[in-house]
Amino acid sequence: MTRYSAPLRDMQFVLYELFNAEDLTSLPGFEDATRDLVDPILIEAAKINAEVLYPLNRTGDEEGCIHNADGSVTTPTGFKEAYKLFSQGGWTGIACTPEYGGMGLPKMITSLVNEMCCSANLSFGMYPGLTYAAYKSINAHATAELKQRWLPNMIDGTWSGTMCLTEPHCGTDLGLCRTKANPNEDGSYNITGTKIFISAGEHDLSENIIHLVLAKLPNASEGTKGLSLFLVPKFSLDENDQVGAANNVTCGAIEHKMGIKASSTCVMNFDGAKGFIIGHVGDGMKNMFTVMNQARLDVAGQGLGLAEISYQGAVEYARDRIQGRSLTGVKQPETAADPIIVHPDVRRMLLTMRSYIEGMRALSAWVAQEIDHSLQNPDDKRKNEADDFVQLMTPIVKGLFTDLGYECANHGVQVFGGHGFIREHGMEQYIRDARIAQIYEGTNGIQALDLIGRKMPAYAGRYLRSFFHPVQAYIEKYVSDPKMAEFVQPLAKSFMRLQQVTGYLAEAGIKNPDDAAADATEYLRLIGLVSLGFMWCKMAELSLDKMDGDDAAFYQAKIETARFYVQKLMPQCSSLATSIMAGSASTMGLSSDAF
Repeated sequence: MTRYSAPLRDMQFVLYELFNAEDLTSLPGFEDATRDLVDPILIEAAKINAEVLYPLNRTGDEEGCIHNADGSVTTPTGFKEAYKLFSQGGWTGIACTPEYGGMGLPKMITSLVNEMCCSANLSFGMYPGLTYAAYKSINAHATAELKQRWLPNMIDGTWSGTMCLTEPHCGTDLGLCRTKANPNEDGSYNITGTKIFISAGEHDLSENIIHLVLAKLPNASEGTKGLSLFLVPKFSLDENDQVGAANNVTCGAIEHKMGIKASSTCVMNFDGAKGFIIGHVGDGMKNMFTVMNQARLDVAGQGLGLAEISYQGAVEYARDRIQGRSLTGVKQPETAADPIIVHPDVRRMLLTMRSYIEGMRALSAWVAQEIDHSLQNPDDKRKNEADDFVQLMTPIVKGLFTDLGYECANHGVQVFGGHGFIREHGMEQYIRDARIAQIYEGTNGIQALDLIGRKMPAYAGRYLRSFFHPVQAYIEKYVSDPKMAEFVQPLAKSFMRLQQVTGYLAEAGIKNPDDAAADATEYLRLIGLVSLGFMWCKMAELSLDKMDGDDAAFYQAKIETARFYVQKLMPQCSSLATSIMAGSASTMGLSSDAF
C-alpha cells in the first residue's frame, strides 16, 4: 500500500519563492499570516493528513457508508474519531472569518491544506469542504442574525453544511427546479421537495447539518430568476439555540458510487421543513454561485491532490520494482534486474505526472493569491483586476486540474502494471475517486462553455486580458534571453496559437454558435496548457538563479522538469489549435438518427 507525505518543500517554494506569499500580510485581515505562523500550520496539516486521514482512505473505500432503516447514515469506521480530531484542531475554520471563530487565513495558504486533505482522504475531505462552501454563502448573503445563529457551530465543526441543487428531473438546468417554499407568518418558509446527489447530506459526524436549498416561492418567475436560497437545518434550534426537534428533513437513500464511497451522496427529502431565506427573493442563483465558485476551485484541488498521491505511489513502486535491464547498460548489477524507473516509458509517465502536478500547484497558488487580493485589497483597481483574473481562471482550473488528475491517476496504475489493477496497492481507488471531479460542480463541458460563452467575451475581452497581458509581457522580456530561450520560445509559439484561436472563435462563434461550443473543451485545454507553460517558465527562471546554493538538487530537478514540460507536453497546443480551427462541421454533420 502507498504512503502519503505532503510535498512541503515544493509548497514552500511556490509560496515564498515563486509568489512571495508574505506580501499578503500587507492586506487587511492577513497581518498575522507570516511565515512564522504559516509554516507550523502546514507542518501540522501534513501530520494529521498523513497519520490520521490517510490510513482511513482505503478502509473507508472498502467499507463505505451505510444507510440505516431509520434514514440515518453511518460513516466508515474511524471517521467519527478523525472528524473530532480534525475539528478540535481548528481545521474546519482555518479559512473562516475570525468574527465567528475562524482563523481567517489567506486562500493562498488554505488551498495547500485542501490539497493535502484531497491527497490523503478525498471522501473525508468532502464533509468539511461542503461545510466551508455553505459557510461562504451564508457569510456573504445572510442577515447578521442568521450568521450569528448558525455560523459559529459550522466553523468549529459542531455542525456541518451542504448545498442542495440537483433534482431527479434536472441537473445543470436548475431553472426546472420544483422544490417549493411556502412563506410563514413569522418570516420563515416551509420547504418541500426532493434533491438528489447531495454530498454529505446525511451522516453521523456532526450534531446538525445545515442545508442550503434552492426553491421557488408560489407564483415565482419561470426559470432561474424564480429561485431563492434557503437555510434549512436537519434539526431545529430551541430557545437557547441548541439542537432541538427534527425538522422534516430525511435521507431517502444513498447512492452506490464508483468512487468516494466513504462520502455519503444522498437523496434528500424536505417535507415542509422550516427554512430561512438567504438574501432576497429571486437571488437564489446569484447567492448559490458564491458556493459554486468556491466549490469549483476546491474541486480543482481534488484533481491536484489525487494526482499528487498517485505520483507518490508510482515513484515509490518504480524505485523498488525490479524488472528487465536498462537498454543502455546494467544499472544495478547486484540485483537480478534493474528498477523499472530506468525504463524510458516509465520515466515518461512519471515526468508527465510530475510536470503537470508542479505546474498545477503553481497555477493554483497564483489563482489563490488573486482571490485574496480580490477580497481584501483596499485598492479598488487592484481588487477588480484580481477579480477579473479569478473569474477567468475558475472554469479553467476546475476543468484542467480534474482532467489532469484523472490522467495522472491512470498513469499511476500503469506504472504499477497488473499490481495497479488490484486493490491491495490502493492505486485503482484514485482513478475511481478522481472520476467524479470531472462531473460535479458543473461538468467539465459546462466549464468549457462558461469559459467560451461568458468569460471570453465578457466586457469586450477584459477577463482574457488579465491573463494575456502578463504572459505577453513575460515573453517579451525573456524571449531573447539565451538562458531562458529554450523555455520561453516554446511558450511564445503556444501563446501565439492561443491568440489566433481566440480571435477565430470570437468571430466564428457569432456566425455559428456551434463552432464555439464544439471546440470549447479543446479551447479550455489549450489555455490551460499555456497557463502551465507560463508557470514552468517562471519556475525555471527562478531555479536557474539558485543553482549554486545548498539546495541545488531541488532547483536542478525543477529545471529538468520544466524542460520536459515544454518539449514533451506543451506541443499538444499545436494539435489543439489545428483541431479548433477546423470548426464544427465534422462534429455536427452526422445525423442524430445515425448514432
